[in-house]
Amino acid sequence: MFGSIIFHIDVNSAFLSWEAVYRLEHCGENLDLRETASAIGGDIAMRRGIILAKSIPAQKYGIKTGETIAEAKMKCPGLILAPPDYQLYDKCSMAFMKILRRYSDVVEQYSIDEAFVDMTSTCHLFGDPEETADRIRNRIREELGFTVNIGISTNKLLAKMASDLEKPDRVHTLYPQEIPRKMWPLPVSELFFVGPATARKLFAVGIRTIGELAAADPVWLRSLLKKQGEIIWGFANGMDISPVLPQPAANKGYGNSTTTPYDVSDLQTARKVLLALAETVGIRLRADGVRIEVVSVCIRYAGLCGEDYFPSATHQRKLKEPTNVTAEIYEAACSLFGELWNGEPVRHLGVHTCGVSKSDFARQMELFNERDYEKLLGADVAMDNIRERYGMDAAIRAAFLRENGKERK
Repeated sequence: MFGSIIFHIDVNSAFLSWEAVYRLEHCGENLDLRETASAIGGDIAMRRGIILAKSIPAQKYGIKTGETIAEAKMKCPGLILAPPDYQLYDKCSMAFMKILRRYSDVVEQYSIDEAFVDMTSTCHLFGDPEETADRIRNRIREELGFTVNIGISTNKLLAKMASDLEKPDRVHTLYPQEIPRKMWPLPVSELFFVGPATARKLFAVGIRTIGELAAADPVWLRSLLKKQGEIIWGFANGMDISPVLPQPAANKGYGNSTTTPYDVSDLQTARKVLLALAETVGIRLRADGVRIEVVSVCIRYAGLCGEDYFPSATHQRKLKEPTNVTAEIYEAACSLFGELWNGEPVRHLGVHTCGVSKSDFARQMELFNERDYEKLLGADVAMDNIRERYGMDAAIRAAFLRENGKERK
């Protein structure tokens, strides 16, 4: 009856929701950040950085994700700000994905707070698509304390568009037959893959709604916007053939990825992100008493990259020796990134590993390598022990204490 059944599941104001739930459930606080003008922002003590997530009450003041903390404070002097806690967000994301995998084996984590789920083969076990989506939505709220939006359709594009129709804590459908009524009246700026610059070009030629874009001549659009013109014309007509790509089971590999709060366009910043990812991977490897022998890096670019559709790239390398040393994972990731990166701005980075084996064996010594890996491992283990006992912020690498070449106070 339904053909393919694809869900897009998106956490509502993820960073702020996760922070709010943690404070309510584990810190004994009574104030729910989601119900007051609040935001998650970086480098709050120095009044620098940007807004990473905001509450619905904060949104009413005109506060936007990506603007500076100073700008947000001018709009709402009483704005409550909380610093980001990426370790917490990683744990919440993993719990979120674990629930999704109870309903389907085909889950594609698109970012830290959203995923596509192919329910074609399993939806009948739980009910019709809308009933199943409600089951998932309610289960996440009851078990984890935060809310999600779920979009349902026959492909990834329409499912993603559906999940954005109205928030928070809603289920929406956007089947092909619903496109004229639900999607075409929307402003063209709300179509996936239409950024501000493209929207301005379309407005300038009289195309203001998604329906008007769908009715335009694709050949003319290509002359105006090159390859992107064809892509967004197809999107406006609900066309998308990209499959849901599941990740391997957690016990077959260890990895972490993040969608950066702003586009990364320099090597120094990219290396910091890779170090943070490598460190979380190393901590998990050592906690489970395992080593890995393959490291891979995934890059997702911020916009169109040549002729690519959903531009992304992945590169991997087999190490000489299995390891769970953070420095080795990080160095391999940096090397792979250097070989892979084309210089375009990056919005998403991932470090993944495989080739898992138990770490109960001696490392083979290398004749011309004088690096003391046992000493590096000992330092990692010491940091792990301190963090386990006193919290993740008890031991922080010096690289994360510096910003723009200056020591943070």
